[in-house]
Amino acid sequence: MSCSKFESQGSDSGIDVPKSRISEIKNFIKGKNYSQDLAIFINFRIYSGKYRYFLYDLKNNKILQKAIVAHGDGSVTKNSPLLKFSNIDGSHQSSLGKYEIKESYSGKFGKAYRLDGLDETNSNARSRAIVLHSYYCIPDKESVHPACLSFGCPMLSKKAFDETAKYIDRSEKTILLYAFY
Repeated sequence: MSCSKFESQGSDSGIDVPKSRISEIKNFIKGKNYSQDLAIFINFRIYSGKYRYFLYDLKNNKILQKAIVAHGDGSVTKNSPLLKFSNIDGSHQSSLGKYEIKESYSGKFGKAYRLDGLDETNSNARSRAIVLHSYYCIPDKESVHPACLSFGCPMLSKKAFDETAKYIDRSEKTILLYAFY
C-alpha cells in the first residue's frame, strides 16, 4: 500500500451517515440472510482525515464506532478535493456500493476480511483483492492531515480494525459494508 502519496484537502459534508443510506440498507437486508443488527458505512464525501467509517447499530439507530479509513490512491483527482471511483483491476481506485464482509484470513497486513461486491460498481472486489484490513499509517484520531492512501482497499488503524473485528467475528450472519459518495 502506498502511504507516501496524499490527497488534496476536501471539505467535510457535516453528515456522518445520511438517513437515506441507512434506509436503503435496511430495505436491502430485509428478509435476507444478512445481519439485521449491524452495517458498516463509508461516507467518501467526508475528508479522509476525519471520521468517515461508521459501524452502525441498525436496531437502535446509533453509531457504535467511528474511524478514519483510507481510499485508493487512484481515486485522487489532481488539484481537486473530488474523488473518482472504479471497479477496474489496476486502477487503484476505491469502488462504491454494497459489499458482503466475508471470511477472514491472515495475509501481509495481518488479519483481513475478504469483500464481495454486490453491485455493478464493485463486482470485481474479490478478483481485485479489495479487502478490509489495518495499516500502520492510518491514525486513530481525526486530523487536518489526510489519511494515507491504499491501492483501493478500505484500510483502518490497527485499533479501529480490532474493534470492528470483534463485531464481525461475533456476528452469526454476514455484515454489509456500504461505501458511498
